[in-house]
Amino acid sequence: MAKEQRPANGAGRRAEYAEQTKQAILEAGRTLFAEQGYFATKVEEIARTARVAPATVYAVGGGKSGILRTLMEAGVATEDVTEILARIQTATDPLELLTFLIRSTRMIFETWSPLMRQVVAAAPQEPSVRDSLEIAHRSLRGGLELTARRLDGLGALRVTIPQATDILWLNLCNTAYFIRTDDLGWSLDTSEKWLNETLPPLLLNQ
Repeated sequence: MAKEQRPANGAGRRAEYAEQTKQAILEAGRTLFAEQGYFATKVEEIARTARVAPATVYAVGGGKSGILRTLMEAGVATEDVTEILARIQTATDPLELLTFLIRSTRMIFETWSPLMRQVVAAAPQEPSVRDSLEIAHRSLRGGLELTARRLDGLGALRVTIPQATDILWLNLCNTAYFIRTDDLGWSLDTSEKWLNETLPPLLLNQ
């Protein structure tokens, strides 16, 4: 008589626990980086917040640099980002596309600005942070170039695709948002209104 096979619940539970541990470490890192800055945050604090041993932060998260890189990689691969890129590719109205892009970058900035402010501050002094920042920059730049190409495909672009990409970058990157909100004291509503008034004449055949 064949022996009854039992489901491998142990392996499933271990995998689930490992994923929960990883997410706890990432969330702890994101919170502490945003609140204290990258350099002021210690691995021991991340471990304490995530309720794991410091060795686990290194083994599972890759230490501070590994946590930051994973956060950046996850941030550019969210479902929201995928939906934004899909909508850019299928847009048929140039003005609506620009309005959508401006709103999308504002929403991303609202979500990520506490962390990105600290990343930008630390990047000049730490190569691994610069590498993580570059992940975010490549993603945004790619989305802006995709928008420029879509506008060109719609016959709406008054400048070249590289020029349009640069104009969008100058106005929609994190640094531009930080200048408007931090240096100039603009609200995000004021920023969005200004962008909607400024970018179409620069980019579109009107």
